[in-house]
Amino acid sequence: MNLTVGFDLDMTLIDSRPGIKAAYQALAAETGTFIDADAAITRLGPPLDEELAHWFPKARIPAVADRYREIYPTHAIAPTPAMPGAREAIDAVRALGGRAIVVTAKHEPNARLHLAHLGIEPDAVIGWLWAEAKADALREYGAQVYVGDHVGDVRGARTAGALSVVVPTGPCPEAELREAGADVVLPDLTALPQWLAQYVAAQPV
Repeated sequence: MNLTVGFDLDMTLIDSRPGIKAAYQALAAETGTFIDADAAITRLGPPLDEELAHWFPKARIPAVADRYREIYPTHAIAPTPAMPGAREAIDAVRALGGRAIVVTAKHEPNARLHLAHLGIEPDAVIGWLWAEAKADALREYGAQVYVGDHVGDVRGARTAGALSVVVPTGPCPEAELREAGADVVLPDLTALPQWLAQYVAAQPV
């Protein structure tokens, strides 16, 4: 089989909470607007505009979102670590002769900065896609599996006809992910290489 595995970014491959918190704190200081950064980082996954709507009037959101993305590299890249098993998960796909792609709702240039900073090198990075819209990229690249942490990732995988593999390392607990229709729930990415090897071995030649 021509194996292609898609991965979400925030709270799947990277623990973006410290970086995003720092970026929101900087945005709050610059705009003079209160943002509860601790609350915001419990809701990671959906597009930025949805979070900004908690703190800014609708008319201001496009400009504020642009500014957030501008200051993001200064504040958010350095503090953000890889999730346990992230590099090994990408390597496991390659060891099986497959391609690993990242499909994320994040601003694509910032997603690329995170991965470069951490030395994680997928075969492709596609940004600006959330939930069902992720299916566009998953179909384009022929992904059989999509690995995420959010119910939106489950919806994206199922819309694409891909196997939904999830890790409850983000805002959605295991029960919520199962209820959303996840096909496989792993404790974290450290379990992915063994599962993936078994998945590939079970596929028809």
